[in-house]
Amino acid sequence: MPDDVRLKQARRGADYAPPAGPLERREVSHHDEEMPRVQVTRRALALGVLFVLSIVAFLYFVLPQLTGFDKTWERIEQGDPWWLGVAAAFAVASFGGYVLLFRAIFDDPTSPRRLTASEAYQITMAALAATRLFAAAGAGGLALQAWAMRRAGMPRRMVADRTITFLVLQYVIYMGALIVFGLGLYWGVFPGSAPFAMTVVPAVFAMVAIAVALLSTLTPTDLQRRLEGFARRGGRVARLAQRLATVPAALSAGVRDAIAHARRRDPSTLGALAYWGCNIAVLWAAFRAFGDSPTVAVLVMGYFVGMLGNLLPLPGGVGGVDGGMIGAFIALGEPSGLVVVAVLTYRAFAFWLPTLPGLVAYFQLRRTVARWQAARA
Repeated sequence: MPDDVRLKQARRGADYAPPAGPLERREVSHHDEEMPRVQVTRRALALGVLFVLSIVAFLYFVLPQLTGFDKTWERIEQGDPWWLGVAAAFAVASFGGYVLLFRAIFDDPTSPRRLTASEAYQITMAALAATRLFAAAGAGGLALQAWAMRRAGMPRRMVADRTITFLVLQYVIYMGALIVFGLGLYWGVFPGSAPFAMTVVPAVFAMVAIAVALLSTLTPTDLQRRLEGFARRGGRVARLAQRLATVPAALSAGVRDAIAHARRRDPSTLGALAYWGCNIAVLWAAFRAFGDSPTVAVLVMGYFVGMLGNLLPLPGGVGGVDGGMIGAFIALGEPSGLVVVAVLTYRAFAFWLPTLPGLVAYFQLRRTVARWQAARA
């Protein structure tokens, strides 16, 4: 190919590859994949912003005026600055644990590209911002992480496997806490109120989730390859079944890899513990800033049960997590006025604090990926 054509391709940021076959063409499209964006109209964007502002206004201004909350809300002006500073420090430490977990899973000697600490920070913080801004139950952040790793040269199947490993290591702590503290409260091992619906029900849900994850390891990780002959002989339905087989195969590979990480006691497990532990510590410090904190078991159960509000199709769980967490703590016997102030203070640190640096990291990540692409060109 003439040099001037190569130069034009480099200026466009495209990878040169001769049209030798479908494999090479797939690799070029893999590198040229666009950064995930959410296509919205101006009207939809305006309605979304109005909805979020309405929920925030209700939570922070209307709810405290309801009966029994107004006097407690006045205490926010008297919140202990030292404890609020502790909450901010724990919030930063939680983000650090998230970065550590991501880097331990996606950056190892077998990765096509070794990530620097700065690159891992950009990917994870941009993903956190996407998770908080888009109503996709966390899928927006995962899509951004997957896109960045594919642009770093990681094959799609490896990205899928490691994303599942990342999620399993992160949420096995979530499920384990629901079991240990839920049953511990109900059986009187830990002090605190123990209504059946707030202790045993979440624990059973967690046990079912863990059982399903463990059963998935019975699926062969090369299930798609094993179905090749069936797909060739069985027609369209068989070919569709072969393509769908990648889902259980990837789940099996991800769970197996997560178990291997846990057995090796590598930094990934510490990152997951730091992420959840420091998040709960932010809530603990928020309670201490305005009064007394619940017992450890009640604090953990109220936090994790409330976090199920992230499953609602709301941007960043705004409204769902806040309301769920407030309702969970009140059901566990905590005073309503203190709960409202503490939870909303926690959400101010945990939700809003990473959003601005996450947006900055998003634009930094775009420049980083462009640099990777220019290096290949």
